[in-house]
This record gives sequence, C-alpha cells and structure tokens, in this order.
Amino acid sequence: MPTLREADLYPPLKAFFEGRGLDVKGEIGAADLVAMGAGDPVIVEMKLRFSLTLYHQAIARLAVSPQVYLAVMRPEGKQARRMIKDNTAMCRRLGLGLLTVRARDGHVELLAEPGPYAPRGSQVKRRRLEAEFARRQGDPNSGGATRHGLVTGYRQDALRCAAYLAEYGPSKGAAVARDTGVPVATRLMADNHYGWFRRVATGIYALTPEGRTGLADWDGALPD
Repeated sequence: MPTLREADLYPPLKAFFEGRGLDVKGEIGAADLVAMGAGDPVIVEMKLRFSLTLYHQAIARLAVSPQVYLAVMRPEGKQARRMIKDNTAMCRRLGLGLLTVRARDGHVELLAEPGPYAPRGSQVKRRRLEAEFARRQGDPNSGGATRHGLVTGYRQDALRCAAYLAEYGPSKGAAVARDTGVPVATRLMADNHYGWFRRVATGIYALTPEGRTGLADWDGALPD
C-alpha cells in the first residue's frame, strides 16, 4: 500500500459533503475543508490520525461555526476499536463531529454529528463510586504501596482477613467476619481472588504462603 498523505482524505470527504447537497472547497482560510449550504458553514479539520493538535484546531474553528468535524484515516490494528470509541466520546463531549475515512476504498463513516453534549447520568456508576469511597479506609494510594498497584476497598478487606489468620491461625469465616469487621469475609476467602486463602475444613480458612507475601508487600495499605 502506498504511503498515505493527509491530502488523500480530501476527495472522499468532498464527495461525502457534496452528497449532502453542500458546495465544498478546500483550504479556505485556516480550515482544511469548508462546505457551504443554506445553514452554518461546515468546517472539517483533517489528519491521518488522532492527535491533540487536531483537537486544538477543531476547537478553535468553533469560534467560526458550530458545525465542525474532525476527520482521520480509520485506525487499524488491535487498539482500533478502543481508539474509535474513546475519540467518538471525546468529540461528543466537545460538541464536535467525527468522520473516518477507510484507507483501502475511501469509505467515509460518520461517527458523531456536531452539537451540544448532553450526557446521560449513570446511577449505577455513581453508587459504585460512592460505595468504594466509603469502603476505602484512609488514603493508601498516596503512599508507597502503589508500587504493587492500587489499594482498593476489596484489597483492604482481604488484608484484614489475612492479618487475622496470620495472627490466630486457621479460623471460621464467621469469626473472621465478626472480629475484622469485614461482613463478606467468608465469601471473600472462598473466592480467593489473590490466592491468599486456603479452605482447610468446612467454613474454616487458613493463610497461604502467597497471603503472607501479600501482607508484607502491602504493609501500610491499612490505616493504623
């Protein structure tokens, strides 16, 4: 495949907007493409790939018209779907339109129209955020424990259970839950997400060598 140029985006984009009944011209002022009809001017900023510069240019064009689009060659490869999804969301949040051009045949796909952004609230995500905030003890992610990853409320609960077993030995899940204040202790140890726990009898759990290592690695992740 020959090396692609930014100019290769222009012919299919010109045809796309002409198909909408607009008159199209390239390189008008600072804009890569301008299309005119009965309404506001349509402005398109083109780049081969997404970049911060492209967003800066498009946002600057909003001072001229609310009808501003970004246009890029359609990404390919393993990260293409995520890249398209994330940039479509970004354009909608900024009130920008988004178009991609397929390299092999010039097919233009419209992913977002310009317009005001009206996000839909997610009560589920809000409740998850509030629950994690309430569950998290202290502010452990400002310290050195983050070298192993983030300290979540779930990890702190697991550390409490592990510390209890390290001190008292194999114990009933109900006792661990009662004495540590982790109401889901039995289920947490049964799920054994980190490999720290081992069931030695019905309802009784012990600490594994990995659990002792985890206690050492995450020292300081629990408030004093």
